[in-house]
Amino acid sequence: MLREQITTAMKDALRSKDERALATTRLILAQMKALDIEARAKGNSNGIDDPSIMALLQGMIKQRHESISLYEKGGREDLATQEREEIDVIKRFLPEPMDDAAIQAAIDKAFSETGASSIKDMGKVMGVLKKAYVGQMDFAQVGALVKARLAG
Repeated sequence: MLREQITTAMKDALRSKDERALATTRLILAQMKALDIEARAKGNSNGIDDPSIMALLQGMIKQRHESISLYEKGGREDLATQEREEIDVIKRFLPEPMDDAAIQAAIDKAFSETGASSIKDMGKVMGVLKKAYVGQMDFAQVGALVKARLAG
């Protein structure tokens, strides 16, 4: 389970005195805890599941990419480097990203499952992809591919 993997990584970072990994894993665990509390309020006593954790991690990576561009524009390469290091730590918990051929095959499969034929079906296709491939593809990029295919 992803939750245990992150906790173990935090303990390993503590033992090895890897400050960046320690700080990043603690941040991940803190955000997970906040989402767990939210989930419990909605009646889910187990907290968030692995797909939700992967979505959280992807969101954290996206935030850091945005921060990197802002830091670089502001001439703060030191902070941009810190963000890149945090991305490296976060990526340890995500599955390997799919290559272009695998993404295209996944899109083909989602189209055949949903019978999508018009732009109105985009939500169905994206729903199938997000459920099956969380953490493995950039859904902003995939959304553009799906939209282009439906529009064409």
